[in-house]
Amino acid sequence: MSQDTLAAARESIAHSLGLHLYPVQLRAAEALLTGKIVEMQTGEGKTVAAVPAIATLAHERRGVHVWTANDYLAARDAAWMAPAYQALGLTVASISQHSTPAQRHAAYRADVTYLTPHECGFDYLRDSIALHPGLTVQRPFHAVVIDEADSILIDEARIPLVIASESSQHAEHLPAADLAARALLRHVHFHIESDGQIIHLTDPGIDLAESLLAIPNLYDNPDLLHALQNALHAHHLLRRDVHYLVTPAGLLPIDDYKGRTMRDRRWPAGLHAALETKEGLPPRREGRILSAVTLQHLTALYPFACGMTGTAASQADEFRLVYGLEVEVVPTHRPNIRIDHPDRLFRSKAAQHQAVIAAIEAIHATGQPLLVATRSVEESQQLSALLGHLPHHLLNAKNEAEEATVIARAGELGRITLSTNMAGRGVDIVLGPGAAQRGGLAVVGVGRNKSRRIDNQLRGRAGRQGDPGCSRFFVSYQDDLITTYLGTAEENPDDVQRMLEGRHLDLRLRLRKYEHILEAQRLLHAQQRLTLDTEADLLHHDDLWSQHLECVTQYRAGLHFLSYSGADPLREYLRVVHKWFSELPFQQPDPSVGPLGRGATWTYLSTDQPFGTPFSRLLRSMLATLRVTMKERSRPKV
Repeated sequence: MSQDTLAAARESIAHSLGLHLYPVQLRAAEALLTGKIVEMQTGEGKTVAAVPAIATLAHERRGVHVWTANDYLAARDAAWMAPAYQALGLTVASISQHSTPAQRHAAYRADVTYLTPHECGFDYLRDSIALHPGLTVQRPFHAVVIDEADSILIDEARIPLVIASESSQHAEHLPAADLAARALLRHVHFHIESDGQIIHLTDPGIDLAESLLAIPNLYDNPDLLHALQNALHAHHLLRRDVHYLVTPAGLLPIDDYKGRTMRDRRWPAGLHAALETKEGLPPRREGRILSAVTLQHLTALYPFACGMTGTAASQADEFRLVYGLEVEVVPTHRPNIRIDHPDRLFRSKAAQHQAVIAAIEAIHATGQPLLVATRSVEESQQLSALLGHLPHHLLNAKNEAEEATVIARAGELGRITLSTNMAGRGVDIVLGPGAAQRGGLAVVGVGRNKSRRIDNQLRGRAGRQGDPGCSRFFVSYQDDLITTYLGTAEENPDDVQRMLEGRHLDLRLRLRKYEHILEAQRLLHAQQRLTLDTEADLLHHDDLWSQHLECVTQYRAGLHFLSYSGADPLREYLRVVHKWFSELPFQQPDPSVGPLGRGATWTYLSTDQPFGTPFSRLLRSMLATLRVTMKERSRPKV
């Protein structure tokens, strides 16, 4: 960034917004322009610090996208920063899930466009199947500046954005599978592996399932076996008010990192329908997938990318290895004087909750504002009931519409705010009059998260801009994180988090190798579409691509079998997928067979595969069942 451009942007912000950039904010802008992920602590002014970099990139008149965490922030930031951009001769717009195609088309022609990555990705997918160029809304990607970069590029990196159309899929096996799953007993008919991700049937469980489903051999009926497996996962591995909510709008998954509901998102491979059946809701069809893209690959479409977040240093290796982006930590404007106390550990949830209530009562008695963060809606409601004798304000996925108001007032003297996860809330907690003199905001974490970053984001709510504050986590050895992943009580929760972070990084790096060829084929498919003449040829091309995606998905799900034969699954996958794509008869439509047609289309986000693909789960379940059976048969008979 030239000094002239920097000075112009700084003066524009000062005159139009009345904000004077600190030296550390200018340093952050310079780092963004070198293509880095910038770590700035909560409350340091990331939104305005990015404007000089965004304005510089926008002067090329090729469009800059600013990805935000949600629609509210996209609209807020675009309106808030608009005077600064306009003073520099730049246009700015925002896009939300309610924007019309015409509004989207216009917004993408602005010099700066604020939007969520999901809206950007869905528009990319819709454009990829448009029947003629006049129906597209985007122009070629140029540059993207990513707010909450760790959330978007790491936590949500593998989650596919999907565009689908009507299909003939039906749910005939769901009711029977659900009834069977309700009848099977844990420790008698099935076991759950220690990592909480695999359920395997025992011999008595197989016998009972076959009797309930009126079939002679469960493993000769893959559709029923898959439906039963999903039903068991729905009943025993996913909990209401922890992993999802049941609302008038239907069943909504809860983001494990942010504590918010995830609208228009579904668990894949029939698991979502199994949950809907469990809760007495009519199961929705998944549809025929026309195209899909992950945020990781969407980011790769931009020639230039950079980002900002409050917590990036702990994931520096992943940003570098996966995205080729270095992390630069920008110091705070004022020294951080927050006190981070060591964790308190408890043997039981009851003891943990009792200690949390005692700490809340002691802190509240001083008048110090208090933020208490839990890991789930369920636990937030349990603590709220225990806190009935004290006035407090509850924020979780059930009343997230009140988020901005509740969080903005959380720093007031004597106020108690009880919330689920605080990651990416997007609203600063400002101390009210007299709160600093009482010690500033006190943060209490009830249990640790799977990622150290999320815990650090919670801590970062206190001590902003040199304010006083403190934090402490209360950890129980009955917390899900500990019971699922901790080997012994002598281990440290920090070790569990590091282990999980390493495991997730390895998985994302491995998946990237598998996804690369499909993304390259997607781009080639899109280029080929541009050369087609008629609507019938767009539809024929898209039908072949959709069928290719379905075949690849099914083939990939069974790759685990190859490793048992000594073959290299990745090498074989790349060979087969390349062969299939090269043999697709894109240029030879069969005149006797009309296109499948689309009917209505819709977009949604699939969740990450929480328990693996259907076939990988089946294989692991079969192997685990075999081990149990062999062990039982090897026991000496009395």
